[in-house]
Amino acid sequence: MNSPVASRDTARPNGTPFESVALLLQGGGALGAYQAGVYEALVGHGIRPTWIAGISIGAINSAIIAGNDAAEGIAKLRGFWEFVSDAGDGGISHFWSGLMSGDVARGLVNQIAAGQIMTNGVPGFFKPRFPPPYLSPNGSLAATSWYDTAALRSTLERFVDFDRINAKETRFSVGAVNVRTGNFAYFDNATDTIRPEHIMASGALPPAFPAIEIDGEFYWDGGMVSNTPLDWVLSSRSDLDTLVLQVDLWSARGDLPRDLSEVAVRMKEVQFSSRTRAATDSFRAAQKLRAVFNELLAKLPPELAESAEAKILTGASDPAVFNIVQLIYRSPTYEGQSKDYEFSRRTMEEHWAAGLRDATHTLAHPEVLTPPTDAHGVDVYDFTSHD
Repeated sequence: MNSPVASRDTARPNGTPFESVALLLQGGGALGAYQAGVYEALVGHGIRPTWIAGISIGAINSAIIAGNDAAEGIAKLRGFWEFVSDAGDGGISHFWSGLMSGDVARGLVNQIAAGQIMTNGVPGFFKPRFPPPYLSPNGSLAATSWYDTAALRSTLERFVDFDRINAKETRFSVGAVNVRTGNFAYFDNATDTIRPEHIMASGALPPAFPAIEIDGEFYWDGGMVSNTPLDWVLSSRSDLDTLVLQVDLWSARGDLPRDLSEVAVRMKEVQFSSRTRAATDSFRAAQKLRAVFNELLAKLPPELAESAEAKILTGASDPAVFNIVQLIYRSPTYEGQSKDYEFSRRTMEEHWAAGLRDATHTLAHPEVLTPPTDAHGVDVYDFTSHD
């Protein structure tokens, strides 16, 4: 690990003064186009992630990014999001868009588009089961989900170079939940050969989507346990000064709901917001304890410093410094509770533009790319919050 002073004065191949850049992408379905906009801003600023990790739709975006070089990655992200947003552009929503304006009207149009998705599915992603699951034999895959996601495999193979991911030029991780044990699992190219089913498993949210089999075990969406890879990355000791870019699609903070519709929206936000701030605060406290231990270690007599207890504590001490930069999508009220499955082209473009705008605004603050000067320092930034 280089010293903070040396890091601050040195431009690295990843485009920042940090030794490592971790891009963490949360789950959130149709909201995931926001993450694509963020990545476009990063590439425009010359920032190249060295570790990409995702959950659910964040796993799909992560695979596309890690499975392509920077310039091609944006084109492939654009191709994927245009491909899956075709279904929401039916004539009915266009008809109402032409007749009405304002948030109330836009909310109605979005609900119409979301209804089309529920009825027809998304090309190359998922389609309704026929016959429906309650008419399928118990124990069959068709009896456990409303939609069939088999088409997603070929879509992933179209937009992702899995050989590139498994070449390990960039570290790559996706999270899922073992259906049988209930344990959270990470599939990581540091230890696993990543295949399309690993990405599909990370986004297999029940009861909409079926569990995905991997090596004899079945997995569901990682967001059921943790909707962010933040803990996974922060708990993996690397001894590298790290810039963490945490891109969330659900805001933990929100207004008090005024009706049942707003209650439904707020429930999803609380459920899937990842408690990012809590995880960050916990990590910051742990780093402070590590710094205090290192200061104490320097004052210990040699016999105590060489003791088994001191060596255990030394092994748990990560000497790196961290900047954790939060980019959190703030959805307009008209999006409603269907915002994670409203895949219309118009809304996709708005999500993408919001990510590009928020990331550009955040990167305009020089402090986000300035490593902390304190030993074991952890600086946290959120320039997308307005509260």
